Amino acid sequence: MDDIEKILEHGITFAGSSSTPEEKKVKTKAKKKAYITGQHFSDSAKKKADIRKRRANRPSQRKG
Repeated sequence: MDDIEKILEHGITFAGSSSTPEEKKVKTKAKKKAYITGQHFSDSAKKKADIRKRRANRPSQRKG
């Protein structure tokens, strides 16, 4: 019962990975940017990029 009370009071902690350096985050953002712009070479990425481009070019979305 002591273990259960300890878990209820403090929660369960799992051994996770160490914090990642910031260099990896930049790579991830670069990959995400390539996917969003359709340069990912997959048809779904190109289709989604086309949809985003059309939505951005709508008259209701333009400022001016």
